[in-house]
Amino acid sequence: MNSNNNQNIAGRALVETGVTIKVGLDVHAVKIAVCVQIDGATAQPAQLMASEHLLPWLAKLGAKHPGGNIVSCYEAGPLGYSLHRELTAMNITNYVVAPQRLDDRGKRQKTDRLDARALLERLDRYVRGNRHALAIVRVPTPEQEQARARVRLREQLAATRRQHEARGRSVLLAQGIRVQGPWWRPARWPKIAAALPRWLKELVGVWQQLALSADTQERAVRAELEAVAPAVLPRGIGALTWTILCREILDWSRFQNRRQVASYTGLCPGISQSGGKSRDGCINRCGNRAIRHALLELVWRLVRWQPQYPPVRALVDGALSARQRRKQAVAAARRLAIDLWRLATGQCTPQQLQLDAAFVPA
Repeated sequence: MNSNNNQNIAGRALVETGVTIKVGLDVHAVKIAVCVQIDGATAQPAQLMASEHLLPWLAKLGAKHPGGNIVSCYEAGPLGYSLHRELTAMNITNYVVAPQRLDDRGKRQKTDRLDARALLERLDRYVRGNRHALAIVRVPTPEQEQARARVRLREQLAATRRQHEARGRSVLLAQGIRVQGPWWRPARWPKIAAALPRWLKELVGVWQQLALSADTQERAVRAELEAVAPAVLPRGIGALTWTILCREILDWSRFQNRRQVASYTGLCPGISQSGGKSRDGCINRCGNRAIRHALLELVWRLVRWQPQYPPVRALVDGALSARQRRKQAVAAARRLAIDLWRLATGQCTPQQLQLDAAFVPA
């Protein structure tokens, strides 16, 4: 949080001190498109360069303008935050921004150079004080990123296990053999394999071993994640769920108010309003998907374990239609995220929220 605040302060100071060199970067693994603007001059033509040449090139650019301030931005993506940390180490103010559609002129033209130019134009407006020109992504510390990677590893292992399970099931089904559930588990596989011809047993056995291996690794990572959760949590909030939420959010204290919490979940309703007419749409899904899924799963668990919790009471009563239940579950998940933030930051107690069991923040 402090690093992001320092970035904002530095960004506001750029237009007040020395020469401001703004750089838009369209980053890819092999090549990077770069577009530069010196102070308020016209942006220079964008150019492509090899990724390994970017940092030396920026160092030379800074040497041409002694005392100048370099500020850059690029979109978050599969390349992560290593470039951001390298730029920061060079005393360059860099912003990692949320990906967005950059062709705002409707010309249906998209190239790396045009994207770098569009990022530069937004960066110029942002540096000059337009806080809505860019959606800044919070950059985790290396420690936070490593902890979050373990959570995502478990999810990837679980997905891999399901893929192997489905492939083995499809091979059996192609031969007229229908199996249900976790057929690959040691308790069931020997009975299934005994009734198979040798060639089919060997073929499906490959998928069985792969599914079993992925499941074993997933269980090991799950146990690791559950071990770091608080010993006491409200009923229904499991150790794994709590660890997932904490590591995906990074830091509960990053939020200043309940609206920021709700917005980050992506569970806020969309709205279409024009000419005095207004219509609510589906949720905007603008936040963290893993947090959204964890919260929705948690809501349905609380229906069973914490039926007295106010946001889930309507779901417990059962008087709603299926569509109304889904909408109520989304609203309950949004409210739950806010209440968990209040608990984690010590703003209130479980009793005040009508939750059973003591709460020990992570």
